[in-house]
Formats: sequence, structure tokens, C-alpha cells
Amino acid sequence: MARYTGNKNRVARRFGANIFGRSRNPLLHKPNPPGQHGARKKKKSDYGLMLEEKQKLKAIYGMLSEKQLVRYFKEAQQKEENTAQLLAEMLECRLDVVVYRLKLAPTIFAAQQLVSHGHIQVNGKKVDRRSFQVRPGMDISVREKSREIRIVKEAQDNPNRGIPEYFQSEPGSLTGKLLARPQAEQMPWPLEINLHDICDFLAHTT
Repeated sequence: MARYTGNKNRVARRFGANIFGRSRNPLLHKPNPPGQHGARKKKKSDYGLMLEEKQKLKAIYGMLSEKQLVRYFKEAQQKEENTAQLLAEMLECRLDVVVYRLKLAPTIFAAQQLVSHGHIQVNGKKVDRRSFQVRPGMDISVREKSREIRIVKEAQDNPNRGIPEYFQSEPGSLTGKLLARPQAEQMPWPLEINLHDICDFLAHTT
């Protein structure tokens, strides 16, 4: 699976939030949007506003590709439940996102790396697929021989991050469990996301 290698600070500045949870806030020294002297604010069309919502959602889940987001949307659309809620739930239950939420990695990109390199276990078995869907009751842990990795310790030592209520985790255990299907309003997004605008946009453009 492709991994985002672009300028992460530039993306954070574009949305005006420390969107990836990096310890060094990218807005501290350059609070303005990218561009010479900061981009001028222009009134966006409805299309532009919905496009921006979609781009924010892709960014907070580790710079998902368009293809990945469309696949999740179409899968959610085929079910009889609320499409917006299901879309958010599938994104939130990706293994890389769960590893990040459980404070087993300091950023979503570090979580992607841990999963891809085989450092994470699900129910005691190694899983190296970042898009693996974690279901309630599943145990997530760092493999025993991987527990001294620097980024794992860095994540555990960060006092500014909490663990969402739909997880169970003992401090310092490097393990956790998804307790229930997460609701969109519970998800600790670093900025507001309009899921219904995103679903409307995707419904008319895919």
C-alpha cells in the first residue's frame, strides 16, 4: 500500500491545525497557510467547501488515497445503516488508526510504519495490513520483541494525548481492546468534519 511521503507540515498549515498530532507543532513558527506571505482567503463555492471537507477527512486518517476513501464510501453505501456513520466507523477501525488511538505510536504515520513492519498483533497474531478492520472485542498489542522501539516509548510518554472511551487499555501495558463500535461524535478529530457533506460530495462524484 502506498505511503504518503509529502510535506506533512504544509498539510497541517493548510488546515490550520496540528492535524497529525506531531510533538513539534507545525503551526508554532509558521501559522499562516502555505504560499508567499500566506494564501489569501477567498470565498469558496459549495463544491469547494465539500471538497475541502473530503480532503480534511483523508488527511486526519493518514493521507488516505482517493481510491481508498471511495472504496470505504461505496461499502458503507451498500448497507442499510447510516452511511456517514459507517464511513467514519470503518476509517476509525482501521488497524493503523487503532494503534495510534491506543497511544502505541506518536503519530498516524508512525502507526502505519509499526503495522507495516510487523510490530503489531491482533488477538496474539501478527497483522501487517494497515487497513485491517478491528472489531469490538479484539485485542491489539505490540509484539514482545518490539516493545523497546523508540517511537512506542515516545507515544506512551506523551501526557497530552488521551485514549478514546471506546477503547480499554491499561497504562504501560502496550495492549488495548476495542470495546464497542465508535460513534462519529466520540472520535477525537483535531478539527471539525462535516461527514454528510463528504457523503453528498462522494455520491455525486463517484
